[in-house]
Amino acid sequence: QLQLVESGGGSVQPGGSLRLSCTLSGFSLRSYTIGWFRQAPGSEREGVSCISSRTGDTFYSDSVLGRFGISRDNAKNTVFLQMNSLKPGDTATYYCAAERFSYAQPMCIRGSDINYWGKGTLVTVSS
Repeated sequence: QLQLVESGGGSVQPGGSLRLSCTLSGFSLRSYTIGWFRQAPGSEREGVSCISSRTGDTFYSDSVLGRFGISRDNAKNTVFLQMNSLKPGDTATYYCAAERFSYAQPMCIRGSDINYWGKGTLVTVSS
């Protein structure tokens, strides 16, 4: 059974940091492009960052560029999202997703045709 499990969410003050983890089971990280998406109440889902399994290329949305970093550990079958300089606008439920995209940007921009999703982890940025 293919599963993605997110962890690392929580509450943090503005300017703080969190690291989210997405652990895959039932399939290899090497075969899938992984993306982090987020959705706040009343807002559309946004592709935050994606990393390609084929090329290793990465994509970041303009809203997080320079503050967030995505990485993967193939041995642990885990993808990380390091979030720094957090802002109240980053408050959302963050979802990990996996699909066989060749490149990172299409996955994050389209956000569709994705078959595998985690259940999400809540990030709250507030003073």
